[in-house]
Amino acid sequence: MILSAYERMIAKRYLLPGRGEGFIVLVASISLVAVMLGVAALMVVMSVMNGFRAELFDRVVGLNGHAVIQGYGGQLRDWRTLLADARATPGVVSATPLIEQPLMASYDGRVEGVLARGMRVADIRANPVVRGGVVAGRLADLVPGSDNVAIGARLAEALGARVGGSISLISPQGQATPFGTVPRIVSYRVAAIFEVGVYDYDKAFVILPIEDAQTLLMLGDSVGMIEVKTADPDRVGEILAPLAPRIGNQGVMTDWRQMNASLFEALQVERVAMFVVLSIIVLVAVFNILSALIMLVRAKTRDIAILRTMGATRIGLIKVFVTIGTAIGALGIAAGLALGALFLFYRQAVVEAVQFVTGQNLWDPSIRFLTELPARTDPVEVAAIVIMALVLSFLATLYPAFRAASTDPVQVLRYE
Repeated sequence: MILSAYERMIAKRYLLPGRGEGFIVLVASISLVAVMLGVAALMVVMSVMNGFRAELFDRVVGLNGHAVIQGYGGQLRDWRTLLADARATPGVVSATPLIEQPLMASYDGRVEGVLARGMRVADIRANPVVRGGVVAGRLADLVPGSDNVAIGARLAEALGARVGGSISLISPQGQATPFGTVPRIVSYRVAAIFEVGVYDYDKAFVILPIEDAQTLLMLGDSVGMIEVKTADPDRVGEILAPLAPRIGNQGVMTDWRQMNASLFEALQVERVAMFVVLSIIVLVAVFNILSALIMLVRAKTRDIAILRTMGATRIGLIKVFVTIGTAIGALGIAAGLALGALFLFYRQAVVEAVQFVTGQNLWDPSIRFLTELPARTDPVEVAAIVIMALVLSFLATLYPAFRAASTDPVQVLRYE
């Protein structure tokens, strides 16, 4: 919108009302602050929701892959052929044999339910989630036949386990005797403690070489499943479709959407709901701009009438008041983006400060899955928030602007 010199002067003058017009300044300032808070709230909440989904997806998929081929009865006997077929499928990035079995773990008299995972040593060391989460010990000590294992950080806390300590894994699949099956109990040395950032995994996982897992569970040369990662997680079904006939009656293939469908669908619904609800805050802030402009028009009725007698056009007055309202909205949006960025940068410190003041645990990892508050800002969403706020601010200026332009100088100045 191009303004002439006198229109810019009038708009600047009305943006900064003079003495005796403090109430109009107060209302305009409240409007600006309301827009700022609305935009900041939208930006922060959407970034946190995106970050929560992205972090959860990265960590869950980092350990479980995009799909798994699981054998019936917990065993894949001809797994090497399936592994070769999976790796030869176009779009498959990697395929890894695994053994995964729920067991009991005992340490110094304490007992916890665990999920024993057997992996090839090269795969353990190459896994970025596990390798990057080691907090104590060394993954290099995990070699076949060494009776060394790596355990999750929360499991270590629950058991009181430390690196170098001895942990016993209890398997119900033991030797049969005349008095029933005797559980199989094998002791292992804790060689490393890792933290992947997902509470349920850190509380349950015990990782050991696949050869040791086969011995513990008496699987012979079989494995439990094959983990598959693809080039595009969103097209995992399409990519792995040619592999399905080769599996035959050996097992079943499940992708990440089926394994975590309820969780990610709930996150998506909550994300949309939060955007709609917080958009109402921006809408309420825009009504403040509307009320501020209406009061400004009423306060400046005499000035508007004089401007009309001096040759000001209706279009010119419309442009002046549209510019004023849009400027308030734009300043609020800019301040909101800055406030949102500042909050996101110090988000964890803010959470910890609120926890300290209130004495409440606002971010319990056992409930939130992740150990820290995540955030990932999407530039497209930020642009959508800015455009939405600007459009609403512009629409709020139309009624006061047309009201000012329709001022009749004859009626206003008749008794002057």
